[in-house]
Amino acid sequence: MAAKPEIRRADIRPRRNCVPVPGGTACLGTARPLIVDDAEGPPVRKRVRDLWWERGAVSVGQYRHFVEATGHASVAERSGWSFVFFSHLPGAVEDTQGVQGLEWWRKVHGASWEFPTGPDGRAARDDMPATHIAWEDARAYAAWAGGRLPREVEWEHAARGGLGDVRYPWGDAEPNDTDFFPCNIWQGTFPTRNTGADGHHGPAPVLAYDPNGYGLYQMVGNVWEWTAEPFRLRSNTQNAKRIMQASKGNRLLKGGSFLCHSSYCHRYRIAARIGNTPDSTSEHTGFRVVYDRPPG
Repeated sequence: MAAKPEIRRADIRPRRNCVPVPGGTACLGTARPLIVDDAEGPPVRKRVRDLWWERGAVSVGQYRHFVEATGHASVAERSGWSFVFFSHLPGAVEDTQGVQGLEWWRKVHGASWEFPTGPDGRAARDDMPATHIAWEDARAYAAWAGGRLPREVEWEHAARGGLGDVRYPWGDAEPNDTDFFPCNIWQGTFPTRNTGADGHHGPAPVLAYDPNGYGLYQMVGNVWEWTAEPFRLRSNTQNAKRIMQASKGNRLLKGGSFLCHSSYCHRYRIAARIGNTPDSTSEHTGFRVVYDRPPG
């Protein structure tokens, strides 16, 4: 049985958890796409600059520091609700019918970065990822911290950790449900049975599991990460045009989440990508910040 992920401590001050990621020729996309309609390939080579990356997704403690400094109210807080996975509902919350097309999600009033399953659930620990974050919330934090959201090619370059066109930050070995847990994804039968064999039934601390070759934690699994870019398909097929029309205005997310599994979405791969509306919030969506200059 694989050892449970080690948990490390993150400094809540911005830019205190940065690692340098060298620039160079980056690989965007893959020669081995699994979800063709998502435009995961073919690979394209592009140049990227040296950047400084937060080692993990922005944590609850870091986000609280931002809120206390700025008074920022998140989209979820302003709207009064956000999406929570149905099996994570606190006992006091009524399990109402799911939204069509999103049957395992529930609209929970009061769910936010501070109370990820709603006010009847537990407050999030400071070392957990800040979730229920909309694109504008992520951008506001990044600007306050002196950084920005990454572009897709920058994100993939950083996630590969110097390994080239690999599926995962650790290489090509596929996670399983029994003895290989390199990232926080679902174990068991989605969506009805999560064994939590890796020690987590939901999000994990931002610095859990082993880092990749650049010292970055959980570039796949745990929580989806907003990027700076709109969601686009690098294709002119009729199907691609139909998808783009239906997803007009959506923003790009990378990395997959704790709800991914090979039998369901299999989007915890580096080349995997989805789009969502910029005001979308849920308990499996967070973000990470990059900096164009080294911490000073």
